[in-house]
Amino acid sequence: MTLYQLSVFIENKSGRLSEIISILAEAGVDIRALSIADTTDFGILRLIVNDVDLAVNVLKANDMAVSKTEVIGIKLKDEAGSLASVLSALTKNGVDVEYSYAFITHSKANACVVVRVEDNAEAIRVLKENNFDLVEVIE
Repeated sequence: MTLYQLSVFIENKSGRLSEIISILAEAGVDIRALSIADTTDFGILRLIVNDVDLAVNVLKANDMAVSKTEVIGIKLKDEAGSLASVLSALTKNGVDVEYSYAFITHSKANACVVVRVEDNAEAIRVLKENNFDLVEVIE
């Protein structure tokens, strides 16, 4: 019940993000979530997409360093305190979150977040035990 996240190493220079996003768009890849962390010289672009294999192939064909990582998608009620409940359950059970970011959903009743943890199996167990809904497929 994990999702694949793509991590793309990019130079921190004008137009580079636009170039990558355009390459994916031209290939018909739909971006469902995006996060970018940067330093002075480079950045790491994290993406959840509808077609992981196509995205990887297109990015590699354009000489970009890309890797796949398993992450967990969690569907939350779109209301104050929902994310706090998830993080509290994970923390109480010794599951540390390395990073997190939100992603698009077609439902107006729900919000979704991605979490990266060291032990996906333990995190999934805790989340299910606490009745949180996991996102299994990105449409």
